[in-house]
Amino acid sequence: MSYSEFTLKKVKQDFQLTLIEVPTFIVSAPPIQPSLALAEFIEKRLPLALALNTEKARSEMIICPILLELKDIFNQQISLFSGNDFTVDQSVGLNGVCDFLISKSPEQLFIEAPAMIVVEAKKEDINGGLGQCVAEMIAAQRFNEKNSDIVNKLYGCVTTGNLWKFIKLEDKTVTIGLREYSIPPVDEILGILVSFIT
Repeated sequence: MSYSEFTLKKVKQDFQLTLIEVPTFIVSAPPIQPSLALAEFIEKRLPLALALNTEKARSEMIICPILLELKDIFNQQISLFSGNDFTVDQSVGLNGVCDFLISKSPEQLFIEAPAMIVVEAKKEDINGGLGQCVAEMIAAQRFNEKNSDIVNKLYGCVTTGNLWKFIKLEDKTVTIGLREYSIPPVDEILGILVSFIT
């Protein structure tokens, strides 16, 4: 079993989680204006990414540029991993490749102190990606505990590129914001992502 095989129901049962659904749990995240380069890139490439309508196009033309902007906002003091193996406990299915993982460490050669997980929705099904995202967040939580990095809250999101849904993991409680944020504009999403890191 791997992360992508988890449904929300299965991950809740397997790890005895409490799920809380809220309209939105992001209240104090002011929007952040994107750099001119990102704003122009999104404006120019978003129509193409949506027209091509493949996960690869959405990843390369929407998701990755936004996450690279996040790295710039933090002056390269966070790390971004894409498509890396993140096997934490194969015996319970916490193994496989993460679409994107953001760490609070500037170390880019290996994963250290995961803080946020970003999952690409398969077949544009955001709710279908929630189980995978929560499983990867649990893996990140266990990874941090094993490495004595105390992180009280972990965040994640599932995205199609133009739609984003956000999740919080605190101990064994998962809070899912039901609202889907859309691009454009990108400033609200950048504000939320920055609040997750800080």
